[in-house]
Amino acid sequence: MKTFLSLAVFLMTCAFSCPAQRIITSHRHLHDGDLLFVTVEQETPITEVTRQGTQLRIDHVGIYHLHDGKPMVIEANYAGVVETTLEQFTKSAGKILVGRVKPQPDILKTLHNAHQHLGKPYDFIYMPSSDAVYCSELVTLSYVDKKGKAVFGPVPMSFHNDKGEITAYWKDYYSRRGLDVPEGVGGSNPSELSRRKAVKIKYILSQFAK
Repeated sequence: MKTFLSLAVFLMTCAFSCPAQRIITSHRHLHDGDLLFVTVEQETPITEVTRQGTQLRIDHVGIYHLHDGKPMVIEANYAGVVETTLEQFTKSAGKILVGRVKPQPDILKTLHNAHQHLGKPYDFIYMPSSDAVYCSELVTLSYVDKKGKAVFGPVPMSFHNDKGEITAYWKDYYSRRGLDVPEGVGGSNPSELSRRKAVKIKYILSQFAK
C-alpha cells in the first residue's frame, strides 16, 4: 500500500512538471546513451537550489548503455566515477526519469569519453578545474555530437534558494573547506540538464526488473 501511494504521489507531481511519460520496468526500452535522472521524495541541499517550481526533485544522473548485452550505468557517485549494473543503480534510487538526447549524439565517442573517466575521484567541491568529476559534469564532459562538439555547454552554477539567497548549508559546506561558494561559476547540475532542449524525457523507470 505504501509503495502504491508513493507511486501515486510521484505521478501526480510529474503531471504538473513534465509531459506524460510511459512507465517502464525493463531496460528493453532504453537506448545506449540515455540519461537516467534520479528523483528523491525529500528535498536535499542540491535539489533545494536547482529545482524550479513544481519540477521533480532530481539530484543525480547516470549514463546508460549495454555492455556485452548487460544493462550498465556509468556514473560519478561519492565513490568516484564507476560503472555499475542498472539493477544496482536502481536499488538505491527513487523513481528515475529516462532522458534521450536529441539529435542523437555520437554514441560510440560519447561512451568512450565516459569510460575514460572511470576511476577518477568524485568532485566534492563541484569545480570544473578539478581533476575529480561530479555526476552531471561526467555528462557534459562525455557527450559530443557527430562533429565532435560538446552537446552540453556549462551554465552558471546556483547555490541559492528561491529568494536568491545562498543557503546556509552551502555557505557552511564551502567555509569548512576554506573556499568561497562558487555561485555563478560555469558548471552543471542534473536538474538543469533534464530541462535542456537537447533532452527529451521519454519514460519513468520504476520497479526495475531484469
